[in-house]
Amino acid sequence: MNKIKPTLFTSLSPALLNLYDISSATVVIIDVLRATSTIATALYNGAKAVIPVDSVSRCIEIGRQIHGITAGERDGKIAEGLIHGNSPFEYPTEFIEGKTLVLTTTNGTRLLQMALDKGAKEIITGSFPNLSAVCDHLAAKKQNVILGCAAWKDRVNMEDMLFAGAVISNIGKHFSINCDSSHLAETLYKKAQKDLFGFMKKNKASHYHRLMGFGLEKDIRYCLTSDGGNVLPIYDNGNLVVK
Repeated sequence: MNKIKPTLFTSLSPALLNLYDISSATVVIIDVLRATSTIATALYNGAKAVIPVDSVSRCIEIGRQIHGITAGERDGKIAEGLIHGNSPFEYPTEFIEGKTLVLTTTNGTRLLQMALDKGAKEIITGSFPNLSAVCDHLAAKKQNVILGCAAWKDRVNMEDMLFAGAVISNIGKHFSINCDSSHLAETLYKKAQKDLFGFMKKNKASHYHRLMGFGLEKDIRYCLTSDGGNVLPIYDNGNLVVK
């Protein structure tokens, strides 16, 4: 007898998260450019933990209390009052190993807070640098999944949808998927997968242009490359830690 498969839905914007029942689901926070890529990279490079916070003032306050590294961005640039930004290249092993990173970003940390407030059963973060770890975990867990795209100030963005599509393309067969957002994401990913950077450029992705304007091509290319920081950040009592 076939066991009923768990469900998988994709929320393409934080503004849509309230449409989904997340109390019985693993919520994957997706903010490819660059929050969740940076979280995976920092933890892969030996960070003790990443503490996601939704305001700059809270970031500074917690950083002082724990002697952590305070970092974050607003609108793609280092936030005022913080020393470090949201680039994965700022967190090599020699800098981050054994330290705690307190991070605030425009979209990703806000979505994580929303998922927390709504009682998500489990929260993990996903990005191309940790694509395999995310897929392996979701396939093994056999639990309902919400792929939560952080988007850009509630507006759907291309790169988060592409990552959701990559997950579905890899492990969709393990889930019951009755969700047009998921089908759209997978269709888009299949069109783009041979050259994600080229696809973003050709199709004038808004965040691609925003970050290219700041000279961050290296960041974009890294954030669209699979498994460069392949660990599973899981939310546990205020911290993102490696499972």
